Amino acid sequence: MAERSSRILGDFVQKQTASLSAAMRDELGIAKAFMDLYARLAASPALLASASMSLWLDQMRVLQASWMKALGVQVPAVAEPVKGDWRFKDEEWSTNFLFDYIKQSYLVAARHIQQLVANVEGLAPESQRKVVFFTRQYVEALAPSNFLMTNPQVLRETLASGGQNLVRGLNNLLADLERGGGELRISMTDEAAFQLGRNVATSPGKVIFQTELMQLIQYLPITSQVYRRPLVIIPPWINKYYILDLREKNSFIRWAVEQGHTVFVLSWVNPDARLAQKGFEDYMMDGALAAMEAVTRATGERDMNVIGYCLGGTLLGAMLGYLAAKNDDRVKSATYFVSLLDFSQPGELGVFIDEQSVANLERKMNERGYLGDGEHVQLDARQ
Repeated sequence: MAERSSRILGDFVQKQTASLSAAMRDELGIAKAFMDLYARLAASPALLASASMSLWLDQMRVLQASWMKALGVQVPAVAEPVKGDWRFKDEEWSTNFLFDYIKQSYLVAARHIQQLVANVEGLAPESQRKVVFFTRQYVEALAPSNFLMTNPQVLRETLASGGQNLVRGLNNLLADLERGGGELRISMTDEAAFQLGRNVATSPGKVIFQTELMQLIQYLPITSQVYRRPLVIIPPWINKYYILDLREKNSFIRWAVEQGHTVFVLSWVNPDARLAQKGFEDYMMDGALAAMEAVTRATGERDMNVIGYCLGGTLLGAMLGYLAAKNDDRVKSATYFVSLLDFSQPGELGVFIDEQSVANLERKMNERGYLGDGEHVQLDARQ
């Protein structure tokens, strides 16, 4: 394990050189946003003094309540986790006065830090969004549940397993670094446990058409009769088509086939240097529209229902505008799964898509014309 750690962490350090260079350029404008915040705080000493005093008083209240609890006196909590906060579900966070103190002290500090950031006036809207978002990430990363010595559940498991849980955790970390070729690519499951056609992408079908950008899959019917109008699904080109066809019990595609729909799904290729000159218009013309033509040839039906998933829904919305301009009404119904059409209100995605961030992303795209594997992962995480 030591040899493996040395090799993988060496790769990680080399990879971080490029990341450090990007951080020094402040491509996301994070450093600028926080410098603006610090300048505003420095110009508002009364706000900073008031927030500091309020935090100190609440921490004293937590300390007093914890001592009372240690002496057997039941007192109401100064700070409680919000409903659904899974980090503090273990009963020892409440029954053990030490862990209860750690929990409440953290919750009080987290609340005051985030309130202070949110109450600073005069920041540009894009800077405000960034400092609020990244402050929350920072505060949540420091939660006591994330550290061995301040998490009662992890301590119990460590004692019970003789430390084997920590060894398994280190192995998982090394595997994530190894999988990313020196970058941290966290896996949420055992990737070796899945095989196409066996326990993922299990619905039977075949490729009936393809272009440079995609393959079109038609799924086999399993009902004696099918609806006349076919169903076409456009997934995002970051995810794989089988995100909607995992196993039988949670496959949307299989469910749709069971209802009597003739289902077609686009499977996008992984872009590389060969497709560097392709753009959004190509994904519509050689992707979605070409697929619709192929569906008509395969079924003899002109009209169809279409589903757009995530970025595929954004593409579907643009395509419908294009078809409307040509008085083409082939799409009889359009259904959107977690799709963004109005980018004027992108929610927290707006943290990553201000003018500076988009300009840096465009610069990267113009250098090669496509994003590498690691960059795809980062982009997907931001979405």
